[in-house]
Amino acid sequence: MTDETRRDGDAARHGLWTDSTRPADLRSTGFGPTVFDTLATAAASRPAAASVFDVCHVGVVVRAVLLVHAAIGTGAVFVAASPQAWFTIVAIASSAALPGVLLWLAAACGLKVPLGRLPRRSRWAAAIVLGAGAGLAGALLAWFAGRDGWFIQPPGPGFWGGHALAGALFAGVVFQWLHMRAQALLPADTTARLAELQQRIRPHFLFNTLNTALALVRVDPERAEHVLEDLAELFRVALTESGDSVSLEEEVALAQRYLAIEQIRFGSRLRVEWELDPAAAAARVPPLLLQPLVENAVRHGVEPADEGGLLRIRTRVRMGRAVVSIVNSVPDAPSRPGHGIALRNVRERLRLMHDVAAQFEARREGSSFLVQIMVPL
Repeated sequence: MTDETRRDGDAARHGLWTDSTRPADLRSTGFGPTVFDTLATAAASRPAAASVFDVCHVGVVVRAVLLVHAAIGTGAVFVAASPQAWFTIVAIASSAALPGVLLWLAAACGLKVPLGRLPRRSRWAAAIVLGAGAGLAGALLAWFAGRDGWFIQPPGPGFWGGHALAGALFAGVVFQWLHMRAQALLPADTTARLAELQQRIRPHFLFNTLNTALALVRVDPERAEHVLEDLAELFRVALTESGDSVSLEEEVALAQRYLAIEQIRFGSRLRVEWELDPAAAAARVPPLLLQPLVENAVRHGVEPADEGGLLRIRTRVRMGRAVVSIVNSVPDAPSRPGHGIALRNVRERLRLMHDVAAQFEARREGSSFLVQIMVPL
């Protein structure tokens, strides 16, 4: 029997357990298919092709628009006689190119699932056909907007054919860039998912929790049942393939279960404060995002300190985005330095899911350590 187990048993026998912060409305559900049962199927269901058309990110839209306008600006250099003429050419070309690009991105985003299932050559053909259609739509909008000034006579077949060809060409270039981007992200995606599997439940946490429940069985069976129920729910979520995203509300509930277990083990040494904004609950985040962060906070901020520590978790909405803040006190005596795997894993999975629309920062501020996450609503 370890010293820690003996201390837990003594605390249980002498009635030193403090009340848990476990929310009363947390429910436990049964185990579904686990990640070990579905790992091969999940890997097969996420081919690189499916992510090629995943353009539903602000970062992708901005890069695609900049790419097309850079090509327009470069081409205008060779035909413009003066800087004023260059600005005029770029403005006229952009009036057709910008709606076309945005229309192509919207179509690719809306059809990303069926398009991703097509064979490789069919995906190329679909991208080019969509590009030609988007080019024609952009030209039509530009013609309607400028028909009283730019075009005295109705445009002929060359006008429409040129815009369709330009749209198809730009679509091919953008699709090739998206294809290369998807291939480049595959190793990062694989690494992040592997790190997620490795970080889900640390063995020493399981060992401590079982010892806590064992010590409580005789003195407080009801509380021991709650501990095992929370532990079962943690493992259900950790071992279940939950998809690409979950709601922030689900992540908060899981973190509450984890901290309820640790609250019983640490007692008054662990002080937890929650500030939850219901408006932020619907934000989508990668699964198992908060649990490793609060686990890090307990491990490095509370466990090493004899007097314990304070942990604050806050969610709020700011400028149309959900903001999650996790602040823990830092003990005077530093804990054993970690490898930063949990922080790197969270940052990488946020980037893969939300691209530049998400922000992640971790820093020390005086006697506290702050982790802040911002994701779109």
